[in-house]
Amino acid sequence: MSLRDGAVPGLPVETELPERVGVLVLGAGLAGCAALLAAAEAGRYALLLEKTGEIGGSTVKSAGLSAFAGTDEQAEQGIADSVDLMRKDLLEVGKGRNDPALVDLYCEHQLDAHRWLKGHGVRYGEIHAASGQSAPRSHPADTTRMLELLLKAAGELGARIMCDAPAARLLHDGSRVTGVRLADGREVRADAVVLATGGFSMNPELLAAFAPQMEHALRQGGDGNEGDGLKMAMALGAGLRDTPYIKGTYGHYYTEHPDEDGTGVLAVYKGAIAVNREGRRFVDESKNYKEIGDAALAQPGVTTWQVFDARTMAQANDEVPIYGFGGRERAGMLLKADTIAALEAAIGLPEGSLRRTVAEYNAAIEQGRPDPFGRARLSGGVGRPAPIDRPPFYAHPSGTVVLATYCGLTVDTRMRVLDWWGDPIGRLYAAGEITGGFHGAGYMTGTSIGKSGVFGRLAGRNAAAEESELQW
Repeated sequence: MSLRDGAVPGLPVETELPERVGVLVLGAGLAGCAALLAAAEAGRYALLLEKTGEIGGSTVKSAGLSAFAGTDEQAEQGIADSVDLMRKDLLEVGKGRNDPALVDLYCEHQLDAHRWLKGHGVRYGEIHAASGQSAPRSHPADTTRMLELLLKAAGELGARIMCDAPAARLLHDGSRVTGVRLADGREVRADAVVLATGGFSMNPELLAAFAPQMEHALRQGGDGNEGDGLKMAMALGAGLRDTPYIKGTYGHYYTEHPDEDGTGVLAVYKGAIAVNREGRRFVDESKNYKEIGDAALAQPGVTTWQVFDARTMAQANDEVPIYGFGGRERAGMLLKADTIAALEAAIGLPEGSLRRTVAEYNAAIEQGRPDPFGRARLSGGVGRPAPIDRPPFYAHPSGTVVLATYCGLTVDTRMRVLDWWGDPIGRLYAAGEITGGFHGAGYMTGTSIGKSGVFGRLAGRNAAAEESELQW
């Protein structure tokens, strides 16, 4: 969503940097846009600075799924879910390393945030089951449209956005954050600052420092996701959470492609198997796609293949990017053959390897034998594996991509940034991918976009409650 040429009429673009604002937000992904609108709704003059000329960050490169429980959409589809079940899933997927207070905060506010987003015009499609969910709760939405709606609503309340405005340093008077210095030396003062600058998936130096295990992973994400906000806060003593748990996402096309939007596809969630260069399976394909990504990176040559048949292809859904198998076929990103032997040859696997793997897999299913990798159900516990026996057959060459880093600054339940001693850094807030503590050691599908909306709104609202030094 470019702002340089006015491509999106109605967005509240500012051309002159004001000297002072009530709430200053850095970063124009969902967390930043939600914070801007919430601050404006609280009656404060709010300004959002975006480093690049594009609105969206990693939000618009994601699959657009938000994890909510107890929604009208779920009820309409006859889906039984609850906040208690969501909380249980979050803690289990996070292996108990989550900050339970942040998990509770999300569970308490997620339904209200969902209704708030819908109240501003956001619409959700068919709910899907996905990794880490005991009940289907992935709510798909057009993320670009979502951000447009939030920004226009904020603009109607007097908020403004400015692009091509990279921040370089947080200003601090010894007791609290007072504003921001831009890379060009200009400064803007603020009663409170909200960091929503995303992670550092596009910064190889920070990845090498915090996640050397991602050395061979592909990199994707918002162009500005280089850890700027993280470094600015660390310069003030901010604490960090969850850095040991940085993981890549499985299912990305194995190399650059004009039709690869960053989300990848997960045919494994609909019944595909994942095989390595030896034509062998290497993982329980129902696992979280972060765990599958780790397993794929450990395979010889890194690139793997999702192998499936017409049965799985029939479950394609172009409205949900991770299930957009049909679009991948049209873009020439799938290998296709009438037999497994021909598919094996097209991939270039050792002769007979894929045929043996598929034959053994099919026989185990038909005979009811336990899967050697423990796969008993499909992702989210919904559906059971079926034989791969209906031609034509397909293979998607898949790599692991660092799309988001899912770790970052330590925050409390007011979304205030805490220092290494657990004390708030005065008037500094954070939300979205830049924060740590919520996911813990794992990731439930839909909680990255979900927490950006939920916590971004809370950060903007709480930042707006800081005492103003001027009358606005």
